[in-house]
Amino acid sequence: MADTNDLAVLVETVEELDGLSENEIAAAAAAAKDRGHDGKWLIGMVNFTGNPKLDSLTNRELRKKIMQASLLKANRSNENDNKPVLLKMVKLRAERARLFGKETHAEHVIAVQTAEHPDNVHAMLRKIAPAAARNAKAEAEDLKKSAGTDIESWDWGYYTEKVRVEKYNIDTTKMRPYFELERVLHDGVFFAANKLFGITFKERPDLVTYHPEARAFEVNNADGSKVGLFIGDFYTRDSKRGGAWMNSLVNQNFLFDQLPVVVNNLNIPKPPAGKPTLLTFAETTTLFHEFGHAIHGFLSQVKYPRVSGTSVQRDFVEFPSQVNEMWILWPEVVENYARHHETGEKLPQEWIDSLDEASTFNEGHATTSYLAAAILDLAWHSLNVEEAAKITDVEAFEAQAIKDYGLDFSPVPTRYRSTYFSHIFAGGYAAGYYGYIWSEVLDADTVDWFKENGGLKRENGEHFKNTLLGRGGSIDSMQMFRNFRGRDSKIEPLLKRRGLL
Repeated sequence: MADTNDLAVLVETVEELDGLSENEIAAAAAAAKDRGHDGKWLIGMVNFTGNPKLDSLTNRELRKKIMQASLLKANRSNENDNKPVLLKMVKLRAERARLFGKETHAEHVIAVQTAEHPDNVHAMLRKIAPAAARNAKAEAEDLKKSAGTDIESWDWGYYTEKVRVEKYNIDTTKMRPYFELERVLHDGVFFAANKLFGITFKERPDLVTYHPEARAFEVNNADGSKVGLFIGDFYTRDSKRGGAWMNSLVNQNFLFDQLPVVVNNLNIPKPPAGKPTLLTFAETTTLFHEFGHAIHGFLSQVKYPRVSGTSVQRDFVEFPSQVNEMWILWPEVVENYARHHETGEKLPQEWIDSLDEASTFNEGHATTSYLAAAILDLAWHSLNVEEAAKITDVEAFEAQAIKDYGLDFSPVPTRYRSTYFSHIFAGGYAAGYYGYIWSEVLDADTVDWFKENGGLKRENGEHFKNTLLGRGGSIDSMQMFRNFRGRDSKIEPLLKRRGLL
């Protein structure tokens, strides 16, 4: 976090920010002023590789500067260098695995997951990686035609938006006025949850939370009985780690008769006072995703806190949150929340249709970037004690691991480099980052089930809650899926969704 703050890019002239919206420029000015740079503009780094601003900035040199700074996080020879502690953790994890009778940390961790063994994970990822890399290279050729020059990593987002307009008449930057935070939250996220599960949300400004920007909401069932408390903490600040996540402050359980208290964190740049918070389509997706985790916590109906809510096998935990993303463009939901913040005009139907049509657009990049990170995680945690002791060069190991999988394509860097891969070194995803796409197999299959059964209906929500969401980790995860779906999962819906068939 310290290095992320240090690497923020200071911009001297407003002309360099061409392409950003008035609100984004004002937010950058406010961020610079907060750091004592009045009259300048600050582009803060984010948790992952790259930056959302790269999609809009016309100044190529500034884009390059931002991307290069992004890739350096915690990987410089200063007090924030994470390489020494990273190597120590990898060695200790290998030693611990051996104490538990396993050869590697990956074997130790995955043995109790739904995948059961690293070989099963690799078997699935190797079905996907070649097609993903092939699609990414084809996408780069498309972008090159638009750019008139070879595409670098700092060009990808900018020219992707241009090609998206050319191919599908979609300019996602023009959608932001339709994704105002309060409407997305109340009339989108909460609305969908109410339609599906019958729960309601009432803001409680009288409740003191851990930070003035963290807002509390009382959650109730349709009959008025209490479900729990939801805390939304949406804005970025220097003291807050990057990314987006859900925490359970209190786990639902009948043992102590406790109701859940659940937090969703995002890192949206805070607009100047009096200005609306306009989200990107990606930030809207993140809000729905993290709320899917929250729903998992709220609907839990278990006796023991140890198996409450999201306390499921690690490679199953992303599944409910990914399912919740399906409601973003669901007709009844998008019509309710996607309104222009000034005029009240609905998000044009042709834009929605184009988003659906373009659903596999840029998936080669997205999948390749994600898979490179998943492979890095597995590579670090597939080292035995002797192998881990020999590693001294973090960057060389990282490059070789990605190359060995055929994912080394410089215009598409890994979503996380090792030194800022907080999921696996500061979170609970060590040898488990593959779980996002592993869960997405279940998610894509489940989305098909909802579509086949009429979508956003209370009876569908009740079935999902009673067979799966409410069971937490009290039942084997794959058995829960079978109880819900009536059969084992199939990979074909995922491959179709990502354009990989």
